[in-house]
Amino acid sequence: MTLLLDGQKINGKSLKVTANLRIESVDLSGQTSNTDSAHKGFKPKALTVSLLIPYRDRQHLVEIMRLAEVTAGGGQLKTYRVVNDTAEAFGVRQVIFSDTITVREDDNLAAWRVQFTLTERLSNPERVETRRPDKNVQQQGGTGVSVAASSAESDASELSGLEQILKRVDDYVGPVS
Repeated sequence: MTLLLDGQKINGKSLKVTANLRIESVDLSGQTSNTDSAHKGFKPKALTVSLLIPYRDRQHLVEIMRLAEVTAGGGQLKTYRVVNDTAEAFGVRQVIFSDTITVREDDNLAAWRVQFTLTERLSNPERVETRRPDKNVQQQGGTGVSVAASSAESDASELSGLEQILKRVDDYVGPVS
């Protein structure tokens, strides 16, 4: 199995790549035994890489750490083009280092056991979502007369002649705020 990041080979023994896709959903059952759930979308795919690097090949570990710490403009993590059979089968083309990089000494061999996670960038669902046109929010309106207008009319009809004159003077002098 081979793993390339921007053409740079990840060297080590017993290289294994595990791919996973998280599908988010929310339980809608409340306090019942209902099995309804709401689909909340597909999260970015992740590739978990594990390998063994002998102590004598220390430079391979240094190279992995260098790749993980590279940043692009604005301090963002660098996005790598990935070449791997598992990644290709899963539809993953671009990745960034994410979560943690674990390096531990092997109990029996003179080597490090290395594990790290690569998370997909610019996934197909993400591209589809950005191309989808924004839905315009439509203003909702009801039929009939507004409550404020109808209450003003009813107030005016209940006033006597003198009260109506005083109301007009009051409205002229100091509008209602």
